[in-house]
Amino acid sequence: MIVPGSSSQLLAAALAEETGRPLATPTYDRFPDGETLAAVPDFDGEEAVVVAATDSDEAWVELLQLQDAVREAGAERVTTVVPYMGYARQDQSFGDGEPVSARAMARAVSTGTDRVVLVNPHEPGVADFYDVPVETVDAAGVLAGPLPADLTEPLFLAPDEGAVGIAETVRDAYGAGETDYFEKHRDRETGAVAVSPSDAAVSARDVVVVDDIVATGSTMSESVAVLNDRGAGAVLAACVHPMLAANAVTKLRGAGVDRIVGSDTIEGGCSVVSVAPVLADALA
Repeated sequence: MIVPGSSSQLLAAALAEETGRPLATPTYDRFPDGETLAAVPDFDGEEAVVVAATDSDEAWVELLQLQDAVREAGAERVTTVVPYMGYARQDQSFGDGEPVSARAMARAVSTGTDRVVLVNPHEPGVADFYDVPVETVDAAGVLAGPLPADLTEPLFLAPDEGAVGIAETVRDAYGAGETDYFEKHRDRETGAVAVSPSDAAVSARDVVVVDDIVATGSTMSESVAVLNDRGAGAVLAACVHPMLAANAVTKLRGAGVDRIVGSDTIEGGCSVVSVAPVLADALA
């Protein structure tokens, strides 16, 4: 059975439909003292696939409870799908006495599952922190689906050289266009940092700015402003994980983004395409 966390109900339903597996209906409760309780009263099966984005501390607790709940209900095998792994950016200790938070979370999840599937973790190395087999899937290609079919000389831009692979994945899925990445330039006198495409011309071209995650939108907004200054045509933002915290959407639209395309690894208003087909292949 597919068992959804409360933050991944739409994705879990899509995955159940994609795989033909039944969908469980967990309950999510809170006690007067603030403690939470995630339960799976209608679970019936030998294998459980828990699908839970960990986009908050509460979601982490809920995931651990769901893993334990399906074991209590009789599941012999548990696969945990983490569409978005929170704390993945805390993949190292940044000072004496500080934790490697991604490692701590991965070890906790490993105690209640037989296998983990991650979708585009921000730092791929976090997969090594788990104590069970891990499969990392690249779902960036699904972002091409909602893009307009008539983009003019499309250019797919990554936030930096190290992330150009994700831009290439979206470009290849779209079937046309070039890729490039932004470079940062620091003014020696003022110390101010400016960003600009490293090589490709953008004038009169439609540009898709691609990243694995958009959190506050600040960096992407700066990049979009540069594109508009250089006479780009339509500018679209595409990301696997549309966290879009606080005023990120307003910030991006104010900078000149015509459309924001995100997947349902984090469910919200900009989650216009599902990673369920990619996950279904991983679970096959």
